[in-house]
Amino acid sequence: MQLSFGTRLFLRVSTALTLVFLYLPLIVIGIYAFNASRVQRWPLDGLTLDWFDKALHNPGARHALTTSLQAGLAATAIALLLGTLAAFAVARYRFFGRESVSFLVILPLALPGIVTGMALNSSFTQVLGVNLGLATVVVGHATFCIVVVYNNVIARLRRVSPSLEEASADLGAHTWQTFWFVLFPQMRSALVAGGLLAFALSFDEVIVTTFTAGSDQTLPLWILENLSRPNQLPIVNVVGVLVIALSAIPVYVAQRLTADPAAAGTPR
Repeated sequence: MQLSFGTRLFLRVSTALTLVFLYLPLIVIGIYAFNASRVQRWPLDGLTLDWFDKALHNPGARHALTTSLQAGLAATAIALLLGTLAAFAVARYRFFGRESVSFLVILPLALPGIVTGMALNSSFTQVLGVNLGLATVVVGHATFCIVVVYNNVIARLRRVSPSLEEASADLGAHTWQTFWFVLFPQMRSALVAGGLLAFALSFDEVIVTTFTAGSDQTLPLWILENLSRPNQLPIVNVVGVLVIALSAIPVYVAQRLTADPAAAGTPR
């Protein structure tokens, strides 16, 4: 599609303003991570890398990072299993209430986090009598991570023709052979992308974690607790920069895996 010069200019300016709106606050945090003073003010008193060394050797931040990684990996594993199974059931089989099942699987992502957190907290502590900790955080995160995996897998399955599976069965392959040699190669990138997005979502989660963590502390909770402590603020800024970097990596990889090659070109 041929665009006029004015239209191209308008789109470029709009895109630039959108990016500034989204990323200017993150850039400010990144700059403050190099502030030589403990006092957060503008302009900076100077630049230093000392806070990065202190952040990397802070026992509280390191323990919180380990907890976040454990929770994110476990929640992602559960989401990959349950989300994939649900996607297969909805995409490949017809049964009563199929659309309702699809709606109910997606719904947790749309619910307010505070409502989900309250519901999980009451279920764990009052109904099941379970002590809050890493395991309850994993279950809480899995409730919305499943949605990300489900959406990625079902979108890919809808693009894969069932005739491929029928041809595999006609050639004598049983169910697992058909899955491994026909379906899995087709949906591998969707699984990886869904898993990476689920991990990023879990790694940054705060509200549900607050209601399910108990005495355990993930990295976002550690940041929230230390944000109001002036002596810890420079270290919190550094940890925030590291969280941005760690969150951006899986999202970028997932975006590259799910990108449509046909849309790689841009109209002049």
